[in-house]
Amino acid sequence: MKYELALVVNAKIEDNIRTATVEKVKDTITAAGGDITNVDEVGKKQLAYEIQKMNIGDYYFIQFDAESEAPAQIEAKLRIQDNILRFLCVRQDA
Repeated sequence: MKYELALVVNAKIEDNIRTATVEKVKDTITAAGGDITNVDEVGKKQLAYEIQKMNIGDYYFIQFDAESEAPAQIEAKLRIQDNILRFLCVRQDA
């Protein structure tokens, strides 16, 4: 099945840490059996509301193919990462 992971990363961290955070997310997806098809880096955007005293976040959209159990495994790992403010994994219609 096709999925899309929307990711909001802390915009106040350094570029190399942000890149490492996104790479860690990609590794998490592949470890859960996912096959990444596309990564869109949208960049810094104003948040709709303050999250952890921050008004700006770095947005990423990662499309991947995976089995139906994979999103739950991925989300469990993303919840414990410090530099990720918010995430949402949705199934894309075929």
